[in-house]
Amino acid sequence: MKDFPISYLIGIVCGCLVLSAFFAGSETALMSLNRYRLRHLARAGHRGAQLAEQLLKRPDRLIGLMRLGDTLANVAATSLTTLVAIRIGGDSAVAIAGLLLILALLIFSEITPKTLAALYPERLGFPAAYIYWPLLKILWPLVWVVNSFTRMVLRIMNIRADQAEPHSMSREELRSVVTEAGALIPKRHQRMLLSILDLEKITVEDIMVPRNEIAGVDIESDWDDIVRQLYSSQHTRMPVYEGSIDKVIGFVHARQALHLLSRDDADKDALREILREALFVPEGTGLQRQLLNFQNAKRRIGLVVDEYGDIQGLVTLEDILEEIVGEFTTDPAAQHKDVYKESETSYLVNGSASLRGLNRVMHLKLPTDGPKTLNGLILEMLETIPQPGTAFKLAGHSFEIVQTSDNTVKTVRLFLSPEKAKKLSI
Repeated sequence: MKDFPISYLIGIVCGCLVLSAFFAGSETALMSLNRYRLRHLARAGHRGAQLAEQLLKRPDRLIGLMRLGDTLANVAATSLTTLVAIRIGGDSAVAIAGLLLILALLIFSEITPKTLAALYPERLGFPAAYIYWPLLKILWPLVWVVNSFTRMVLRIMNIRADQAEPHSMSREELRSVVTEAGALIPKRHQRMLLSILDLEKITVEDIMVPRNEIAGVDIESDWDDIVRQLYSSQHTRMPVYEGSIDKVIGFVHARQALHLLSRDDADKDALREILREALFVPEGTGLQRQLLNFQNAKRRIGLVVDEYGDIQGLVTLEDILEEIVGEFTTDPAAQHKDVYKESETSYLVNGSASLRGLNRVMHLKLPTDGPKTLNGLILEMLETIPQPGTAFKLAGHSFEIVQTSDNTVKTVRLFLSPEKAKKLSI
């Protein structure tokens, strides 16, 4: 080395710095790769992604190779820098050369490449995988020795590599991914995906048609009244009961009912024969679970019951799907049947309106973790049956009681700011 030109030695030191920068930057790049996007690209045939995925399956080997290469490059750079300093300025120049080397390593071989790698992990990680794949094959014996000692140290600390947690995402993490996707996912699709994630939190009680709004057929009524009701019904399926909705004997399908009514022998007994057994759903059932229940039972409608078996409401497959994709109907009157526009900034709202429906239609933020209807929320807040004309604020919005009857709030007037009212399609 004494006869080796100093310019060559400086060139080798620079080469060592470049190698150190490569190992440091590629390590950050490969470890920063999105595992789900990496898997997608690998399955799509991206060669760099395939190599990176294979390397990351055994991170201990990859890290061992990276640290080995980085350490050798840094040691070589330090030794050669010391030699160059001695040949140029003697022992007194060693400290200055060491300081300059530290600055060079920090700036050019650590901070800069790692910052770039963190910003562009795929641009740097995939090309690096092409280099690491054969390099690992060549240096495998040396990497194996280093990793063996590493495993011994980890074993002493009672840590095993196979105990590492797998890469997975919680529901809230997945929500963050969907929310922050920006232009990559259209807004409508974002809302649908978020609604699917929320199905676990919503129960059938939140979306059911209340008991008092269930349109059913009382088989104990006069036959002419039953015929008239079947002909005029707007529902495809209706519950049939004996005297009280709590005594449901089955569901009748509109198509089968019309076919029955076209026959000469149509009567109550014939109607009983075409009924399909009712499906009962516990009120605390989550929408995700109920969606699967409907699918397994090949049903589209069920009656929601409480812990005593009393019917509380009715839930349909369409109700659940509307929680995901929004309202199916294009008729504004049907979409906003519980809300009537009174003036530019005031709206009349049915007290039986569902809070989730109002939040969706009116863009409100009424609490849904307690009562399920506007009437229930008002009674819980006021702790009394309010008189018409009672005004109050709820969730930042002004309300006024318009009509009460049978110990319930029938109609409420809602006041919105002009800016908020303009955004509504009602």
